[in-house]
Amino acid sequence: MQIHVVRPGDSLWSISMLYGIPLKQLIQANEVPNPTNLVPGQALVIPIWGKFHWVQPGESLFDISRQYNIPISEIIRINRIINPYMLPVGFRLYIPPQPRVEVDIGAYIDPEITGKNSAQEVDKVGENLTFLSIFSYHVNSDGTLTPLMDEPSINAAYKNKVMPLMVLTNFAEGTFSTEIATAIFTNEALQDKVLDEAMKIMDQKGYKGLDFDFEYLGAENRQRYNQFLRKAADRVKKKGYFISSALAPKISKDQPGVLYEGHDYEAQGNIVDFIFFMTYEWGWSGSSPMAVAPIDKVREVMEYAVSVVPKNKIMMGIPLYGYDWTLPYIKGGQWAKSISPQQAVQLAAKYRVSIQYDTVSQSPYFNYVDEQGKVHEVWFEDARSIQAKFNLVKELGIRGFFYWVLGNDFPQNWLLIQDNFIIKKRV
Repeated sequence: MQIHVVRPGDSLWSISMLYGIPLKQLIQANEVPNPTNLVPGQALVIPIWGKFHWVQPGESLFDISRQYNIPISEIIRINRIINPYMLPVGFRLYIPPQPRVEVDIGAYIDPEITGKNSAQEVDKVGENLTFLSIFSYHVNSDGTLTPLMDEPSINAAYKNKVMPLMVLTNFAEGTFSTEIATAIFTNEALQDKVLDEAMKIMDQKGYKGLDFDFEYLGAENRQRYNQFLRKAADRVKKKGYFISSALAPKISKDQPGVLYEGHDYEAQGNIVDFIFFMTYEWGWSGSSPMAVAPIDKVREVMEYAVSVVPKNKIMMGIPLYGYDWTLPYIKGGQWAKSISPQQAVQLAAKYRVSIQYDTVSQSPYFNYVDEQGKVHEVWFEDARSIQAKFNLVKELGIRGFFYWVLGNDFPQNWLLIQDNFIIKKRV
């Protein structure tokens, strides 16, 4: 497929004519939220196999073949070029699609947020998923698990041939608790209680994997967590289930900070079947404005990960959301609002501002002034930023990638999956 970035004066009709596709198909594929008010800088995906290239001044077939990694002879054959040395500027060439890569794709869903729409959210995108991680069963300090209304999500997963994963967390009262993790990791009886209950739920509800998302553990729990995972892996694998973990984005073994010190990439790479690397939240609701998942930062984490973890165990994280900050940013002040990519485009259309694109982070952003005269800064994901992340997945040759979190509309993302990947199904 092809990504088209809206230019001043573009309309959906002119774009449909440019690529020779029906207007209705263009609108439906992108679920365009602003069909009569396109925004300069808005990224649309053109639903065609392959893409078109318009010859630029000074460009040769050699240049074009290198750009798309396709032989000159193939470009000549497909486009029936009579004189390859006399291509006029503006001449439209068809570039055939590149081979797709087979990957695992996962996504987290939080039924406490999606509620009665949980099954619907899975149904919308289930054809593109291998795993569904259902967030989460909270582990309590006494070893019990807080119940979760997960049946609709599990049923929808199986309906779409997606493998449901049960998620355990040390989450309590809106945050991750170091104290709860320590209580469990230092008590063998509590560990057995947690695992007994988890295995019981997995058997009863049809889960096929157990995912551990224990965060803010601190250095004191690093080895304790590894040992707990070894015990869990022994029990889970005997049942024929998968075991996975979710780890914070690190760029070195001894990276300081309570979020990082308890996560051991190399050890867990030897223990679990695969790891969900949480490569997002550089820009977060309490931070100063910046990209949520800047590609340069994501690359740093992934390059460290592949140096200590087998590539077939690495799942790279991708956000399905952005943030809207109110300026000026004050540390500890008003938190940014989480928004979907579609909502971001609607905001840009509403306030008639162009969408910019940062080439370092490979992320779109814009500023606007609201009705109260307050300045806002918005960073989000679009087709360009997603394609940059897909390119990194393919370059590194890792197992696949996953999303946090379902419930945010982003149609271009799912279109590009179909263009880049073959999704493994394990159910």
